[in-house]
Amino acid sequence: MKRSSHLLESIKARKIRSAVIGAGYVGLSLAVEFAAAGYDVTIIDFDQSKVRRVNRGESYIQDVPSEALLRAVKAGNLHATNDYETIKKVDTVNICVPTPLRKTKNPDLSCIVDATERIRDHLRPGMLVILESTTYPGTTDEIVLPILEETGLRVGRDFHLVFSPERVDPGNPNFSTRNIPKVVGGMTHECAKLATALYRNCIDDVVPVSSTRVAELVKVLENTFRSVNIGLVNEMALLCNNLNIDVWEVIDAAGTKPFGFMPFYPGPGLGGHCIPVDPFYLSWKAKMNGFETRFIELADIVNSLMPSFVVQKVADALNQRRKSIQGSRIHALGVTYKKDTDDTRESPALDVLTLLEEKGARLSYTDPYVSEICVRDKRIKSIPTRASVLRGADCVILLTDHKSFEPREIVKHAKLIVDTRNAMKNVKSRKIVKL
Repeated sequence: MKRSSHLLESIKARKIRSAVIGAGYVGLSLAVEFAAAGYDVTIIDFDQSKVRRVNRGESYIQDVPSEALLRAVKAGNLHATNDYETIKKVDTVNICVPTPLRKTKNPDLSCIVDATERIRDHLRPGMLVILESTTYPGTTDEIVLPILEETGLRVGRDFHLVFSPERVDPGNPNFSTRNIPKVVGGMTHECAKLATALYRNCIDDVVPVSSTRVAELVKVLENTFRSVNIGLVNEMALLCNNLNIDVWEVIDAAGTKPFGFMPFYPGPGLGGHCIPVDPFYLSWKAKMNGFETRFIELADIVNSLMPSFVVQKVADALNQRRKSIQGSRIHALGVTYKKDTDDTRESPALDVLTLLEEKGARLSYTDPYVSEICVRDKRIKSIPTRASVLRGADCVILLTDHKSFEPREIVKHAKLIVDTRNAMKNVKSRKIVKL
């Protein structure tokens, strides 16, 4: 096929024009890597503030240094726009848009459909289209492909279509877009070959698989694995609480086994853009095919109990000091779903604070990465962890174990600490109540 061979030569020579739809955690990181590889990259996003910041070389994503972004912009390799007409001029398009859940916990593919329809309106022969947004097996061939083929162009003959799941881990200092292996599944062998060549210029390891459906399932399996195992260890935390056993000690001891065991840790609930969401894409697809995913459903039930369990821990601890949650000053340390990141998406810390506010607690919080949050329509600003703040709280609840939090200083000044992350494991004090 002449068109594919020409595109392959252009990719290898790094003489292609690429578009990335979506300027979030995935899209911006990918665009910067593409630009660093020498591709001419355009980011397309409706958010005009993101467009302006990208064009100024000003990163709003923690894992994308402004220096790297500014370097790409100054080199003329990267710019942003909200104009989809740009697609007419590019050789490759990567779709990196959100795939949330509806209130019914069914997949919401509206962003994928919208992006695909906009590509369709500008699709031309020889183009390579890659979907990176996490979704259920079958999305690429059941949803994306029919929309693109409304043009009369045919996949494998006139254009190329691939699924390659994003694997971003916000705040991880060891793994970035470049050194996380990239799984690639094409509608045809030639499609996969082109996408593999595209990624190999800027990502250390590319893993081709036999189809788009395999690639789609790879991503949801990865996150279902974490969801189910976190559900198991959260249930163990509930059991240990009932048996008056320290769950953290149990996990640490089990983790000394050099084979057959991988430690997972309990916490206030599931958070992030993947783990609380992705398993439901798989369970929904399974139900559509008459199959029930019992592990996924059970893990969700257990994980959903954790915010209420944490609040009950706070209530019991305060009760022992002749106080109730209502009217108590409760100061939270950390509101992100994981340490040392600014990501609050689906953060269970926010669920815990919402439940506490509903019970009449007077809330405040500290998070060095998040300046403001909204709890039941109330705006709360982060304040420094001064000694007076800790002393003034009836209870300090540690929801995220940021490195900047000093356990000994917290214990020194706080009256009562509920530790949901085992951050105080090296400090012994009667003030500390563990999960």
